[in-house]
Amino acid sequence: MQVLATRKIVVLGTGGTIAGQGAAMGGSVGYKAGQIGVAELLQPIAQLALQGHFALEVEQVAQLDSKDMDVQTWQQLAQACQKWLAQEDVAGIVITHGTDTLEETAWFLQLALQPAKPVVLTCAMRPATALSADGPANLRDALICAASSVAGVWMTAVGEIYSAQWVRKVHPYRVNAFASGAQGPAGWVEEGRVRWASELQPQACTVKQALPAAVWDRPAAQWPWVEIVTSTALARPEAVDALVAAGVQGLVVAGTGNGSIHQRLLEALQRAVAQGVPVWRCTRCEQGVIVLADGERDANVVALSPVKARISLMLALLQQAPHSL
Repeated sequence: MQVLATRKIVVLGTGGTIAGQGAAMGGSVGYKAGQIGVAELLQPIAQLALQGHFALEVEQVAQLDSKDMDVQTWQQLAQACQKWLAQEDVAGIVITHGTDTLEETAWFLQLALQPAKPVVLTCAMRPATALSADGPANLRDALICAASSVAGVWMTAVGEIYSAQWVRKVHPYRVNAFASGAQGPAGWVEEGRVRWASELQPQACTVKQALPAAVWDRPAAQWPWVEIVTSTALARPEAVDALVAAGVQGLVVAGTGNGSIHQRLLEALQRAVAQGVPVWRCTRCEQGVIVLADGERDANVVALSPVKARISLMLALLQQAPHSL
């Protein structure tokens, strides 16, 4: 007698290369992202991955190239996650997403939701029409990871699992395009099973409290304008001054090395702070975070990549802003 699955995994589609189609069959570049629906992507691998232990629900939230990700899509995605996570029979969620801004979406969802169930983003570096498409295996692994019952926002690709806080895209072409610096993978998917790197409960994030929906669900026009500036050799101050003059509401500076900032750029950033523009500082280095001297305190130093620091600063400013009447 066949036993019917009583719990389910929900798969939310947003487009991306995993749903892309090339003009010529077999190619890995020159394709158009977000062309195939998530239900179609699931057909070849769904039962193979879950072996009948979980039912599947599918929802197409968006269909776009992730380079064009916007506030409205983030909000729709967070709302869809909230809706499904609140249902007792939902064990976890998988999100198909483009690679270009996946790390940003993952971090936004972690801060907005702090989910008590797995939310797993996956992707592909090759379109569905490529000769050796990586999407099916990644989607299979994401389903297995979502069934693991480990809370938090994760991403998985080429058999590796990364946390929302540390994952970064580090290569523009190869299929193993993601890493998390010194932290390394949080786990691996091997032969249909998840093996976590630590015997302790894996942690997707060091932040523990979710933001109220009233913060992140505000109209896009109310989201603050935050930009990233990078300290480099020969840095000039004019860009910072121009951003402040144009009304920027927050800045993240990606410093060299251990967060150092070119003197001319530093002077411009100090002028910005004097005019009420908050400035957060992180390192532009791919690995590691800023290390402060013993006893030193700096509330504006953040242990995040520049793009994730930008999201955190936007949400922090949203929390401070008065609600519209």
